Amino acid sequence: MALKSYKPTTPGQRGLVLIDRSELYKGRPVKSLTEGLTKKAGRNNTGRITMRRRGGGAKRLYRIVDFKRTKRDVEATVTRIEYDPNRTAFIALVQYHDGEQGYILAPQRLQVGDKIVAGERVDVKPGNAMPFQGMPIGTIVHNIELKPGKGGQIARAAGTYAQFVGRDGGYAQIRLSSGELRLVRQECMATVGAVSNPDNSNQNFGKAGRSRHMGKRPSVRGVVMNPVDHPHGGGEGRTSGGRHPVSPWGKPTKGARTRNKNKASQKLIIRSRHARKKGR
Repeated sequence: MALKSYKPTTPGQRGLVLIDRSELYKGRPVKSLTEGLTKKAGRNNTGRITMRRRGGGAKRLYRIVDFKRTKRDVEATVTRIEYDPNRTAFIALVQYHDGEQGYILAPQRLQVGDKIVAGERVDVKPGNAMPFQGMPIGTIVHNIELKPGKGGQIARAAGTYAQFVGRDGGYAQIRLSSGELRLVRQECMATVGAVSNPDNSNQNFGKAGRSRHMGKRPSVRGVVMNPVDHPHGGGEGRTSGGRHPVSPWGKPTKGARTRNKNKASQKLIIRSRHARKKGR
């Protein structure tokens, strides 16, 4: 999909750059594959705000996307490509030969009418899914499982992908787009290709209202607050955040490492995504 810019006939259209979605299906989603979505507005089960700057936004229907691809060796035909308000990627409606329908993440270069299949050993083409044990090394993949049968968790956002770079015992080595090199079990499923909508990050919404429609509220910097509201607040004139930038609750922020070194999955990371920065 290409980007489209607008003539500045209004202030909100000056600098506005959006994805051209004219090729997507324009109707409503399949009713049996949708369910209602309750807004959380950043609150937890006690009603307290645990995530600031969330709330409002347009009402959404949740599309039930098949991240597991458990329907093996049954060919499906891509019926249409749709917009999904719940994710940055596009989704594809597929019709299996036994009549069942389902939504999957649409990879790049997947067209209406294409045939896709999930199985132990299938052709290496966009949309096909298989475990790493039946996949050739060097394949570009997305929607990667971390635990066999749990469903894809890695590389699901628009334009993301990982590369299958080697085998190590019962594990597959994958290189993520962040630069991280990690292991996953060879029994884990992955889908061939990169996720659709790679231009998503190049959009410019042009006005605050578009972010409000997405459920994002305004963000106020700590340095413009008063000392009672934030550790960075106060001071005469304009001041920076200080030598040690912190959150409103005093926790280090802006790049401070928070990952637990004793986490169980730590041993599955061969090379950190931070390794290529500053020679680490």
